[in-house]
Amino acid sequence: MDRPKSLSAAFVKTVKTPGRYGDGRGGHGLSLWVRHEADGRIGKIWSQRLRIAGKPVNMGLGSFPKVSLASARARVLENAQMVAAGVDPRAKQLLVPTFAEAAQIVIDIHAPGWSNPRVVNQWKSSLDNYVMPAIGDKLVSEVNTSNVLAVLVPILSKRETAKKVRQRISTIMKWSIAQGFRGDNPAGEAIIAALPKNNQPVNHQRALPFSEVGDAVEKVRSSNAWPATKLCFEFLTLCACRSGEARLARWDEVSGGHWTIPASRMKNKREHRIPLSRQAVSALEQARSLSDGTGLVFRSPRGQALTDSTMSKLVRENGIDCVPHGMRSSFRDWAAECSDAPREIAEHALAHVEGSASERAYRRTDYFERRRALMQDWADYILG
Repeated sequence: MDRPKSLSAAFVKTVKTPGRYGDGRGGHGLSLWVRHEADGRIGKIWSQRLRIAGKPVNMGLGSFPKVSLASARARVLENAQMVAAGVDPRAKQLLVPTFAEAAQIVIDIHAPGWSNPRVVNQWKSSLDNYVMPAIGDKLVSEVNTSNVLAVLVPILSKRETAKKVRQRISTIMKWSIAQGFRGDNPAGEAIIAALPKNNQPVNHQRALPFSEVGDAVEKVRSSNAWPATKLCFEFLTLCACRSGEARLARWDEVSGGHWTIPASRMKNKREHRIPLSRQAVSALEQARSLSDGTGLVFRSPRGQALTDSTMSKLVRENGIDCVPHGMRSSFRDWAAECSDAPREIAEHALAHVEGSASERAYRRTDYFERRRALMQDWADYILG
């Protein structure tokens, strides 16, 4: 592509070839940086090259189309005039991000700490669908409670969606407060009082009565599914763990009759030890015969980790009216009704954080031996 001597609105709008394009003489160091973004789209970023106190400096001016060519030229002229007057333009806060720009920054900050990589897509999808059309182009300093209400009211019938959207807007507003772009949070707890009450019942994940769990495991055992998939379902049922914790289990986590799930794979970011019943050890021994050296306990036919959809498909195709995660609920109901285990023992078995921070500071036991007896009783109940 031929490089223009100076930028034009038509060129800025249509250029797709990566590179840096200057605005020519008299452009006060303005240039447009065209690049491929991580999601495959073309990004266009404005910058200005200045010499401040004898040193070359690059200043970011925002992205196109949020900042037009005319706006970029006005900003670089103002910056050049400030430099000429002996003022460092960086000392003046010229740019407050739009909500869309702030959202991307917040997602990038939090993404490394999210154990489930799908959370990034969930954030982006909910914001793109419900928030960006209304306030994406607004500066974060301009977003007010009426804007947030306009986003939430149309989706109140989707109770969980509305709750998560408000929480995500609130997180972005908290970041904006910390950056000094605004002083209040228009999506904070106070806005809940302005929303109409929603008395729709909460839809929990489907679970089986604990008396039917044994039959469900036998159905899976006799199915034609991939052996490792069947064993993974049996193992997560015996251990009352989450699907992802079992699907990504590795052999180096299993030792001495227990399985240690690293903090990075736990929802609460705390390492969790699970005592293994005789039946759980048997499932592992069968999985060992399928091992291919990748380190995964339960591998797919291609040697990769099993997916969540594979586990869901397994129960669905076998006519089992629950989701894999529902086995945790079945275990909890059984522990309450059929065992003499105290509440804190059953909750520790599910890796639920119990008690206040002060209590946890003094009570550091994980009740491992008492949980060993509980998990063996559970295995005996469902499998004999």
